Amino acid sequence: MPLMRIDMFRGRSKAEIKNILDISYQVATEELHLLPRDRYQIVTQHDPEEMIIEDVGLGFERTDKFLMFSLTSSPRAEDDKERFYAHLVKALEAGAGVAPSDVMINIVGNTKADWSFGNGEAQFMNGKLN
Repeated sequence: MPLMRIDMFRGRSKAEIKNILDISYQVATEELHLLPRDRYQIVTQHDPEEMIIEDVGLGFERTDKFLMFSLTSSPRAEDDKERFYAHLVKALEAGAGVAPSDVMINIVGNTKADWSFGNGEAQFMNGKLN
């Protein structure tokens, strides 16, 4: 049940965006062990002056194809996170032409009590979800 926010520079086609969403969902399903229909993705597009993405001195060359993945998720095993990072950049390079150096990922953990999927209910807390 991660909430996946993807920030990108404005200018991609609807088909390109859908492809990025599909690839990232497929990888998350495999590596983070998602249930069917456990898909929550939001894309935000930015003009170039609205995102400054440097590299903390790692020497990455960023392009206008840059993607920032921010996931809010229940706790995940470190091995699952590492596999997700590696698999996602490979899949995006192969399927969307995005260089691995143009993909940044962060995962912020929370607990099941931090989610309501609708109707003002805490479905994990009231037993409707496990």
